[in-house]
Amino acid sequence: MLKKRAADRPKRAVSNKNETASSTVALPRRGNLFVKRIYEDRSPEDGYRILVDRLWPRGIKKERAHIDLWLKEVAPSESLRKWFNHEAEKWGEFKGRYFKELGQKPNFVEQLFPYVKKGKVTFLFSAKNETHNNAVALREYFLNHS
Repeated sequence: MLKKRAADRPKRAVSNKNETASSTVALPRRGNLFVKRIYEDRSPEDGYRILVDRLWPRGIKKERAHIDLWLKEVAPSESLRKWFNHEAEKWGEFKGRYFKELGQKPNFVEQLFPYVKKGKVTFLFSAKNETHNNAVALREYFLNHS
């Protein structure tokens, strides 16, 4: 009988440090959490659509946005957003500062967990840079801290 590789094994539920041994929290699968520019067309594959920008995207009418939730409280502070300015060379430092901010807002981050647990969730953002933005960082933070 062949042994399964670690990558092929199903993920196990992980116990939260603050919970009893019998209580476990299932981590979201990476396949359930996506990021997408709000300017792209809505798709059935998006699942629950959450706008994670502090500011409303330019040129988008609320009817066209098709968002299920606008959670601007999880966006970076205005000073951090302006400092970062989507400059790739600041990405690592930006994530560190942003993760620190998110650590100070656990209630808002925890609001996301039930949606991801139910099914697909897409974090929507308006930045032109599709690889260095708060939605990408938030996804990474959420997957590593939920």
